[in-house]
Amino acid sequence: MSDMESHRSGQDTVDTPGTAKAQSVRRGGGAPGTRGRTTIADGVVEKITGMAARDVAGVHAMGSGMSRTFGAVRDRVPGGAKSGVTRGVKAEVGEKQTALDLEIVVEYGVSIADVAQDVRENVVAAVERMTGLEVVEVNIAVSDVKLPDEEDEEPEPRIK
Repeated sequence: MSDMESHRSGQDTVDTPGTAKAQSVRRGGGAPGTRGRTTIADGVVEKITGMAARDVAGVHAMGSGMSRTFGAVRDRVPGGAKSGVTRGVKAEVGEKQTALDLEIVVEYGVSIADVAQDVRENVVAAVERMTGLEVVEVNIAVSDVKLPDEEDEEPEPRIK
């Protein structure tokens, strides 16, 4: 085997004392991409899911009315627990798979079935592309419908 062939195959040729032939020794334990483990936190998957769900036309907000109200207050408090992106999203993440639960508010007049299907497709595509995890299920609970004349529950900030 030539030096170039040895280099391409990932093997080093080593001359050992007392032998007339060179031995091939594999070093490093395989391809660099397979060494070690990658873990993805639930919160990472929740953020990706929240962003992907909000991108779908017909989704007005995420979470129930009460969680949105508490979230608006929590967002104003420094060090608040959850970011607004993850509101209404719960993820269970394993080593290779994830399951997602979403709570959404839809705009009045849209087909809830179509919005739910679009949310599922967008979320699955985004999570699988970004994390490599298999999304085994996306459960969607529609908690409210935003009527055209309804005020948003989150008050406008005083400072812009």
